[in-house]
Amino acid sequence: MEPYEESSDVTVDEPSPKLCPSSSLSWMFKAKEIRAARVQNYFTQSKRTGTVLTSVAFSIGMGSLWRFPYLCHRNGGGSFLLIYFLMLLFLGIPLLYMEMMIGQWLRVDNVQVWKRLVPWLGGLSYVSILASLLVSLYNSALTSWSIFYLGNAFHPALPWDSCPLLKNSSGPGSSCLHTVPHQHFWYHSALQVSGHIEEELQALVLTLSLGVFATWLFLLFILLAGIKIWMSMLIFQVLLLYILLVCFFIRALFLEGAANSLRRMITAELSALASLDLWRQAGGHILYSLGLGTGTIITFSSCKAGSDSCVRVASFVALVSLLTSLLATSIIFLVLGFWASTSGPACVEKNVSNLIKLVSMGVLPQEASPPKNLSTCPLKYLAWIASLPQRLQPQVIHRAPPCSVKKQTEKLMEGPGLAYAAFSQVVSLFPSASFWAIVFFLALIITGLGPMMRLLQSAVFPLQNSVRVFTRHPKLVPGPRPASVIVCSGGLLGSLAFASRAGSYLVSLVDDHLVPLTLVVVVAFQNMALVCIYGARRAREEISMELGCQLPHRLTFLWGYVTLPGLLALLSVCLIQLHQPGAATYVAWNSSSSQEARQPYPRSTLGWATCLSLLALLPLPLRPLYHWWNHQDPAVADACNKPLSKKPALSPKPKPLPWAKLQGDSLSQGSQDKIYESSSFSLPLVTSAFSMVSSNLALSRQASPALPAAESSSGQQAEAPEGAEEAPAQ
Repeated sequence: MEPYEESSDVTVDEPSPKLCPSSSLSWMFKAKEIRAARVQNYFTQSKRTGTVLTSVAFSIGMGSLWRFPYLCHRNGGGSFLLIYFLMLLFLGIPLLYMEMMIGQWLRVDNVQVWKRLVPWLGGLSYVSILASLLVSLYNSALTSWSIFYLGNAFHPALPWDSCPLLKNSSGPGSSCLHTVPHQHFWYHSALQVSGHIEEELQALVLTLSLGVFATWLFLLFILLAGIKIWMSMLIFQVLLLYILLVCFFIRALFLEGAANSLRRMITAELSALASLDLWRQAGGHILYSLGLGTGTIITFSSCKAGSDSCVRVASFVALVSLLTSLLATSIIFLVLGFWASTSGPACVEKNVSNLIKLVSMGVLPQEASPPKNLSTCPLKYLAWIASLPQRLQPQVIHRAPPCSVKKQTEKLMEGPGLAYAAFSQVVSLFPSASFWAIVFFLALIITGLGPMMRLLQSAVFPLQNSVRVFTRHPKLVPGPRPASVIVCSGGLLGSLAFASRAGSYLVSLVDDHLVPLTLVVVVAFQNMALVCIYGARRAREEISMELGCQLPHRLTFLWGYVTLPGLLALLSVCLIQLHQPGAATYVAWNSSSSQEARQPYPRSTLGWATCLSLLALLPLPLRPLYHWWNHQDPAVADACNKPLSKKPALSPKPKPLPWAKLQGDSLSQGSQDKIYESSSFSLPLVTSAFSMVSSNLALSRQASPALPAAESSSGQQAEAPEGAEEAPAQ
């Protein structure tokens, strides 16, 4: 920071032998004001930069590294990329800007936003909280997978590079020859997966269960301690991840078959554009990757008022998410091309030549010498391996190059573990592979924990401040924040289902159907509430009055005529896909053939998924029904539950208190009340409010945040909110 004496705003007269004390004092006050303005501008800019970095770190989480690559691979590569880019441009960026602008406009948490805008849709906030908790549940399973890989990375020889011996099998280790070792390690060692989604659902995997427990224990410690993420940590996380991805991409470019795989990634088939399921998966991933519908953007939004910085921030976050997804997907496609080029006859030829050398060197006995006609037929090679004595089979398998000997006529791997198997393959190609594996999977754990912390903070803190059980009984659960203990305990118990032997199939069900359906419903109701119920023109006028910036007409046009119909169409496709017989499928592992097999979800499993989705959406109708049963108006009931200010009345000011004084990562209940009482956006006055609060003018101001201009200009005195400072004179 420059010294304030050098500022051009300060005019210093020529020194005189007799300096007036009053002029010296005014100069000092003016210098202090300039210095205070600079400090305030510095912290505002720092906070805005931290918000942008947090949004970027959230957008490049497991959605970009884990979810996007396997969705792109499963849906044909280039076709999925084309649809995703179109939906990101016309659906993702406008909706992201909408949530950012709502958070900047109202400056309250996610629970209070819709109670202020559309009171009878106050249950929408609790649906978004349930959606964020549901995402956190299976994200903890993804973090436990990363923890398992990190634990195995400390071995001098990485265990996923070779074929392990299979116990209680007629052919020890021979099943690994049907696939690549990295895929075999994923299904047999990491997941210990069952063959069906309803098989061994109650059998927990010990290593994954410990990883889930460690994840939720760490999150609980962060929430209770109130530790904030510094910008330096965010910068380090983003830079480290990008450095690793760029190194992996450069190394994977030199693999065999890389050109063919990249060509397939950017090739789009026009016939695939007619697939409704392809549009459903692309639209659902946009909502998931950008954090739409979870309440995080509204709660933590901090854009610069009076400019179009929200548009730039939304576009920047979407662009970074897209670039990260493309970079990670390119690496995985390069690995898939390498696997495909080294499978079948090519792999058999390498194994046969290697075995002949080992026999000639005396490492293997003469019984292990392969016949001459094996190099052209993988099936004969497998039959010869099975005909060897039991004592020689493990030696031959472990001496052969680690690759699949079966010709991959179909996709080698398309399940949710594609990213873990592919990245473990790239890590193995580097010298000192253990070091690279430790660094990468540690970065992957940090990348997974960051979005989970933000999701839980956007859910726990609003619940702590709005649920009456926590506000009236703060000692219900020991600790400074009882909601954190309850949410993390419930999250741990719910996440144990994903740590079972069928847990990866449950992750696919929740990630592919349940979470996208819930997010689409939440975002569709948000869009409908703002555009159709509250009014796009009305919101544009009040935002321009409060923030001093005019909303672009093209964005309000997109909200009304593009995003809302698109969300309704996306919701219809999600419902059809979930309940159409045979349409919803998952990728299972067939242990006998050591290959993936696509199976339809059982009816009972889809029934449970439907029940969970209905339970997640239950707060939507419950709030208006509750107020109807108690003969209350939601707008008046919210105002009557707030305490009155005990401070003496102050004279009314022409403008409300500055929003900048109430910014923060998480607002307390007192700060939310101040914002509520000092806001000036015009909600509709409910006629029943006059009869209930006519005896107290301050209560009527709480029931309706906007008062007519004539009332504010009258001679009446307005009651100041508790703890509020006097607004500066204009």
